[in-house]
Amino acid sequence: MSRALIVGGSNGIGMALAVRLLEHRYEKIYIVDKEAPDPVLRQDGRIEYVHFNLLGKDYSVFERFDDVDTLIVTAGFGRVCPFGELTEAEVVNGFTVNALAGIRIVRCFYDRIIAQPKFYCAVIGSIAGHLSSPLFSVYGASKSALCRFVENVNIELEQQGSANRILDISPGSIGGTRFNGGANDLGQTARLADEILCHMFGRETLFIPQYDEVYQGVLQRYQEDPHRFGVESYDYKYKSGRMSGRSQVKTGYLSGTFDLFHIGHLNLLRRARQYCDYLVVGVHRNASHKRKDTFIPFEERVEIVRSISYVDRVIESLPEDSDVYKTGIVRYDYLFVGSDYKGTERFEAYERYFADKGVKIVYFPYTEGTSSTQLRGAITKL
Repeated sequence: MSRALIVGGSNGIGMALAVRLLEHRYEKIYIVDKEAPDPVLRQDGRIEYVHFNLLGKDYSVFERFDDVDTLIVTAGFGRVCPFGELTEAEVVNGFTVNALAGIRIVRCFYDRIIAQPKFYCAVIGSIAGHLSSPLFSVYGASKSALCRFVENVNIELEQQGSANRILDISPGSIGGTRFNGGANDLGQTARLADEILCHMFGRETLFIPQYDEVYQGVLQRYQEDPHRFGVESYDYKYKSGRMSGRSQVKTGYLSGTFDLFHIGHLNLLRRARQYCDYLVVGVHRNASHKRKDTFIPFEERVEIVRSISYVDRVIESLPEDSDVYKTGIVRYDYLFVGSDYKGTERFEAYERYFADKGVKIVYFPYTEGTSSTQLRGAITKL
């Protein structure tokens, strides 16, 4: 009986692969994703979900999966638009998720890939990684990096005598997934999942779905005249209505005084970053809203918070967290706050305001341990 790890397996093709592997009598499927699995998967006791955001810096979570003999990496995101419309966060996060994450995960398991008699591995590349794809520039470039990585490592595996290979799965558009704003539909993804597993179990190195029907001719046109192909690709995307004006990076926001910085502050920032792709933190200039004094100057508190790896941007907070959104300073998708604010008149008003704006308020329970109140009390006793 085998065990598999699917990174990004909560939805889409990863979800379809999980279902099919269970039908192949896998006794355990680990799913690592920042989103909980689709209800279809949660019904099966052989599925174990581990929450993890691939934008994190510490990948030691993958060390726990020492019992798997199958690794599939399906995570990825992109947006069709001119390069100039992409935010810096989309550029950095796109390369991190689409390329670097896959490479880092393969590195975590590489000793087993090269040493075990049978270790199956597959990663989702993209047809955009094998040809020019203007208006999809960062996605195509990041997937190209992943595809070239797989190609190179497979040659190393061959030359070092290993029979195992990493399958580069490079599809075009896939129906039945959330990639382009769609919904999960196993009816559309099941056949592709079967084809992927067939090629993976066959220890092949490249699988381009619909190659004979579509992409053989596409690749031939690209190889004959890359520039002309690129211009035609640009015109097709521009005229077909595939352009997207909304960033796929989920931004989170929280505010605090962060005086006498301690482990509770760090845990709050860590938890917030696990929910979002880009975390903005507002620092209060003082603690007058709590009728307290601060010990650390505002500028120093800003520098402390800015230096934390979970934080992408620091601003001076406004009197109301909703003002940051209303004024357009940060158009966040998540607002993080302590659970003691839930049910208050202030946050019930927030919930009404954000109800039609796609903003989710996440209430974090306070954890036991060191608190600013404790530190402040100890200092005042000196």
